[in-house]
Amino acid sequence: MEIKTYVGSIRRAAEYVRSRAPQARPKVGIILGSGLSKAVPPMAATEIIPYAEIPGFPRTTVAGHEGKMILGHYNRTEVAVMQGRFHYYEGHSMESIALPVRMLEYLGLKTLIVTAAVGSMKPNIKPGEFVAVTDHINLMGRNPLRAFHEEEFGEMFPDLTNAYDSDIRKTIVGICRKRKIAVHEGVYVAVGGPSYETPAEIRAFRTLGGDVVGMSVVPEVIVARQMGLRTMALTWTSNMASGMKGAELSHPDVLALGDRVSGNLRIVLQDLIKAL
Repeated sequence: MEIKTYVGSIRRAAEYVRSRAPQARPKVGIILGSGLSKAVPPMAATEIIPYAEIPGFPRTTVAGHEGKMILGHYNRTEVAVMQGRFHYYEGHSMESIALPVRMLEYLGLKTLIVTAAVGSMKPNIKPGEFVAVTDHINLMGRNPLRAFHEEEFGEMFPDLTNAYDSDIRKTIVGICRKRKIAVHEGVYVAVGGPSYETPAEIRAFRTLGGDVVGMSVVPEVIVARQMGLRTMALTWTSNMASGMKGAELSHPDVLALGDRVSGNLRIVLQDLIKAL
């Protein structure tokens, strides 16, 4: 796809969303990962748009990803929730994964909160617990900015020093502790998937400094930071990684645990939107 065609597809998607929700100027965006459909904050004046109706949007093919955009207000803040995301392992190009984030920025987005299921590579991080991401290691083999640069997107070489906003992270950790919800801080290792990692890979990732591992988050965060959005990732631990004690790797189990975690995540997101 040529860059002009790509930019045009972003604008068409934004125009369609504006036609469905003319007053929508979302300031906070939330991307919900696997099994988190019940984590949507109770928003007012909502408009729900299936991804399939938005021009140029990819299609989500993974169980547990609803495939809907929800626009509305919570605590007088305009919010956009992506109920389901797109993954590199589904066969989507990196620029396609980036398109929804770029479209939201066109609509006025200022802050992006990304959620996702992760595997724990540390014995003290247990299934069902949250991990506020401090940094990432990109082992996906691709970067979403490659070959698709336009001046309006931002710098070609964006600084990722504070990719995961430290102030937002401190706020999240404080909310969790106040609510007595288990939370950790750690480094996210991103891999291409879709197969789970081998025990040898997990040992290597731990040596590199990783705490949790997953197959998403990083493409959206890199794109968001290029455009100057405040960005943070709050992940939830779905399983112990391969080779770890208690490791049981099953996507249906991930979805079942995600359904139980959704309640706590909803509380954290509500408190976070109020704090932002």
